[in-house]
Amino acid sequence: MPATIKDVARAAGVSVATVSRAMNDAGNVLPETRRRILEAAKVLRFTPSGAARSLITRRTDTIGALLPDLHGEYFSELIRGIDQAARARGLHLLVSSSHGDADEAAAALRAMNGRVDGLLVMSPHADGEFLALNLPGSLPAVLVNTGIELPGHARFVVDNFGGAQAMTRHLGAGGRKRIAFITGPPGNHEAQERLRGYRAGLKPGLREIVLEGDFNEESGRAAARRIAQMKPRPDAIFAGNDMMAIGCMAALAEAGLRVPEDVAVAGFDDIPIARYVAPTLTTIRVPIAALGAAALEALAKAVEAPQPSAGHTAVMPVELVVRRSCGSGPPARPLPPALPLAH
Repeated sequence: MPATIKDVARAAGVSVATVSRAMNDAGNVLPETRRRILEAAKVLRFTPSGAARSLITRRTDTIGALLPDLHGEYFSELIRGIDQAARARGLHLLVSSSHGDADEAAAALRAMNGRVDGLLVMSPHADGEFLALNLPGSLPAVLVNTGIELPGHARFVVDNFGGAQAMTRHLGAGGRKRIAFITGPPGNHEAQERLRGYRAGLKPGLREIVLEGDFNEESGRAAARRIAQMKPRPDAIFAGNDMMAIGCMAALAEAGLRVPEDVAVAGFDDIPIARYVAPTLTTIRVPIAALGAAALEALAKAVEAPQPSAGHTAVMPVELVVRRSCGSGPPARPLPPALPLAH
């Protein structure tokens, strides 16, 4: 049978209450008594019950993160940033994915209720009605890359519009006159903002060329196959994210087209592989890990000191990174900083 707290108390010659205080790092235990208790716990291989500790502290020391997907380098980087910030605070991380489905997102939120001290929510379904139905009002939550603003909830977003506008203008300044854009999934806030930025960045008189995508590599390949058959053919492709851009370059090579000589290609996010593909990918650098870390920090503060708040929006700045897929150029160009917006 596993050792119990009573076994540790008996071996250390103290009360169960003293063992509990020592195991929870309370300050009212003498150093020698604490040493004796910890030594007894080690010998007996006693592991404190997390559930029992939660009953005392009313904390699980666990943060939940609901993401639309877990596949790909973008989400790997995002989770890395969240996890590093959580570990620095001694917190555990519980991650779930909605797979783009509202029912799965709702089920994930309900499953996390009671198991986490707060939630990071990145979901296209996270509007006011959805959260009211599935998120307890007393549970701190921070929204990530969502288009809505809710009182009492901090929100962290990327400057998707500014980045897409800057990239489109960069392609136009390089002499590209037929710039195609590949969108992200319908209803996705980031995809909508990037499309809006593309349209705003086109030079007057240039016709928009918009093809559907869904942020995965294969949709980029499919869109590029269509572009390769167009007459006149676009001389630049701006994909709504890097994975689609990488799929584009593969399909263009299969069609016998050269990048950037025949068609320039650009992406968005600057995932790690973007600097290693051939040719290296021109893109908009998003501080993906920093976004996750900043959201975690805001949530941890809300958990530690809950107080009524009107909520605020922080806009994460982005960078234009020029590489070989659009021709040679400087390695990176900072865009004007997007300052946090208080509401």
